[in-house]
Amino acid sequence: MHKKVSVLLAVVCLTLLAFTLSSAVRFVESAHELPQSGNQQHSKYRLVLITSDMGTPFWQKLGTSAELEAQSLDATLEIWGSYGEDRESFLKQLEIAIDSRVDGIIVQGIDTSEFNNLTKVKAAFYGIPIITVASDVPVEESLRKMYVGSSPIAAGQMLARQLVHNLGEQGTVVLMGDNRNEYDQRQRLAGIKQVLAQYPNIHSLYVQTPEVRESIIAATQNAMNKLPNVSAFISIDANLTEAMVQEISQRARVESFKIYSFDDNPDVLPLLRSGKIDGILEQSPEMMGKVSVQMMIKWLKGSPLPIQGEGYLTDIHMRTAADEQ
Repeated sequence: MHKKVSVLLAVVCLTLLAFTLSSAVRFVESAHELPQSGNQQHSKYRLVLITSDMGTPFWQKLGTSAELEAQSLDATLEIWGSYGEDRESFLKQLEIAIDSRVDGIIVQGIDTSEFNNLTKVKAAFYGIPIITVASDVPVEESLRKMYVGSSPIAAGQMLARQLVHNLGEQGTVVLMGDNRNEYDQRQRLAGIKQVLAQYPNIHSLYVQTPEVRESIIAATQNAMNKLPNVSAFISIDANLTEAMVQEISQRARVESFKIYSFDDNPDVLPLLRSGKIDGILEQSPEMMGKVSVQMMIKWLKGSPLPIQGEGYLTDIHMRTAADEQ
């Protein structure tokens, strides 16, 4: 009798243990899934958009446009991201999106080996298409399906032409970039140098600095000490612009210099409106969001993507201080 009771208890315990383990596994798996939106069950495709610049006006415009386009194409779009320099969180969310087996991932390109490993190896293994948006990475290193955004080379060229138009055909220019030297920055720099190379009396100095306020200020100080006759600045990385301008204004009248930047930081537009910088290269974030979703749905439906070596390039234009008057 006691033996039968012991066997029965053992069976019950094993059953409870199996149930507990099964529940634990389901819990862990669900912890790695993206949040379900209210109309997820009615949508044909499940997409995720991931950025490392959550909360900025640029990405709010891009994300809103992408969401609206997804709704019109019977897709659900979740927007994930990190803030500022939290690259670890950004990469973790990209990995979770891949583990969750979403239908497609639209992501801000980050030119690192970790990013490329996730897209080229892990996403490819699960058959999840990757489209980069706003910032690109080399296709051979990432195996992304397409890039949607502005051409960084053309953007650099346009900005440099505006500088030459305002500065004239002689002067000294400081080009300020961040020390990560990622793909988009290298492309912007190449475009700027292509234009400036046509003017032998315009000399340039390329300065790199970490995206840390104290470092940006120190780099600006050093550049101005080294080049006392500097007449213009181009902030290739918009995240450097505000601190750079502050340091320039501490040493001289900021209006004495021609200063240009790109638009992908919320600080630059107030600087333009206040007359502290002369121009910004504006992109088209709404178009980027809309087209990236369109291209992803095309791919998922088996339609061929447009054959464009650089990707689907969106509009750019210069916005100058004169436009704000």
